[in-house]
This record gives sequence, C-alpha cells and structure tokens, in this order.
Amino acid sequence: MAKSSTKKRKVIVESIGEAHIVASFNNIIISLTNKKGDVISWSSAGKMGFRGSKKNTPYAAQLAAEDAAGVAKDALIPFSLRVGVLGSAESLLSAITANTLNSPLSN
Repeated sequence: MAKSSTKKRKVIVESIGEAHIVASFNNIIISLTNKKGDVISWSSAGKMGFRGSKKNTPYAAQLAAEDAAGVAKDALIPFSLRVGVLGSAESLLSAITANTLNSPLSN
C-alpha cells in the first residue's frame, strides 16, 4: 500500500480572532478563526460524542465551546474574539457564554 502523507498547513495567528457559531436543529459547530478566516480550532457537539437529539442541548454547546477554546489556549494564542452566530437554537447562549468564560484572555 502507498503511504499517504498529509501536509499540515500553517495558520497565521493574529491578536484579533472571530468565533463562528452555527446552531442548527441537529448539531452545533463552533469555529475559532483569525481575521482572514483561516480556522485555528473547531469543535462540534458530534465531535464531543453526543448523538441524536442530545447534540442540540445547551450542555453540548458548552462542551464544544470549551473544547475549541482549549485547543486555542493550548497553542498559547492570546486574542480577543468577535462572535458571530447563525441559527436559531436555545443552545446559542450557552455556547457564547462558555466561549467567553474560557477565552484565553479570561483567567
């Protein structure tokens, strides 16, 4: 078998970032990007292990936001966030709150 090699791309991290939160009726996806739009870290409720209707709960959104912020915090990225939301779900507020409380700027 041929060995497949994947090249890891470098993302330029700036001091100002954006948090894109997409909440549908089936899942919640949170992406932390730089100002240009390159994804620094991402997470979703499905990635966190939730299945079925449990993916669209405030608790799942909170865990997904904490996971995305944790990856950014592990990379030692001190940046401020601009939050943009899309969708209509009760878990949007929970994701925004968790993202704000777990941002690298808040200790």
